[in-house]
Amino acid sequence: MVPSREPPPVHVCTAFGVSHHDAERLAGEGNAWLCGDVVLRQVSDRAHAVWLARTFAAIDSPDIRIARPLQTTDGRWVIAGWAAGRHVPGTPEDRPDEVVLTAVRLHRATAHLPRPDFLSRRTDIASVAERIAWGEQDAELDETKGGRWFEVLAPARRPVKLPDQLVHGELFGTVLFDGDAPPGIVDFVPYFRPAEWGAAIAAVDAIAWGGADGELLRRWSHLPDWPQLLLRAALFRLAFNALHPRSTAAALDGLRMAASEVSDLI
Repeated sequence: MVPSREPPPVHVCTAFGVSHHDAERLAGEGNAWLCGDVVLRQVSDRAHAVWLARTFAAIDSPDIRIARPLQTTDGRWVIAGWAAGRHVPGTPEDRPDEVVLTAVRLHRATAHLPRPDFLSRRTDIASVAERIAWGEQDAELDETKGGRWFEVLAPARRPVKLPDQLVHGELFGTVLFDGDAPPGIVDFVPYFRPAEWGAAIAAVDAIAWGGADGELLRRWSHLPDWPQLLLRAALFRLAFNALHPRSTAAALDGLRMAASEVSDLI
C-alpha cells in the first residue's frame, strides 16, 4: 500500500480515541499525524505493524522513551491500515556514544522476546546482506561498490558464541533526543543476532556517515566479542552497499573509512 498522505479517516481517529479535528502532519515521518500526544501512522505491512505494537508493549526500559502503542476501542493494533502510539518528541543528534549506549540498554530489555516468524521469509536487500555478512548465504558482490573490501575483511571472521536474540539493526540516525530526556525510539528494524551486534552496527554507521572516529569503537571494546561483531557489522553494510542498485560513491567512502577502523581491531 502506498501512503495516501491524507489525514486519518474520522472512524480511525474515533477508534483510537482521538479527535479528527486535532490531526496535524508530523514533519519527517511520511504519512504520520499528531493528534494531541498520540501519533497515527499509516502502515504498509500490517503483520509488521502488529508485531511492532506487541514488541513495544513488551519492552520495559526506564532509560529509553518507547513509542507506546495504543489499541482501538475493540482491542486492535491496526485498523484500516493505521496504527497509533504515544508521541515521543525529539530529533536525531550527533551523540554516537549515547546511541551505542541506547543499543546496549534496549537489547537488555529485548533479550526475553521471541524471534519474529517473518524474519526467515524476508528477501529484501538488508536481509540478504545480513545473511551474507554472517556467512549464511553467498552472493556475488560488485567490487566497485564494496565487494572488494568485503573480500579483504571476510576471512577474519571467527565463530561468535554469544546467544542470538531480538536486536534493532537501524539505530543510528533514528534515536530521538530531547534535551536531558532519555533517548527515544519510535521504530524497530528486527534481526535475531547477538545483542551487541545492534550496538556494533550503530558504531560502524556513526563512523561511516556520522563523522565519528575510531576511538568510538575503542571506547566500547569491553563489550563481548566486540571485534567480531564490529566485523560483521562492517560486512553487513558493505554487502548492502554492493547489492543496492542506488548506492553512492559517497556512501562507499564512509564505509571504507569504517572498514579500515574495524580492520585495526581484528
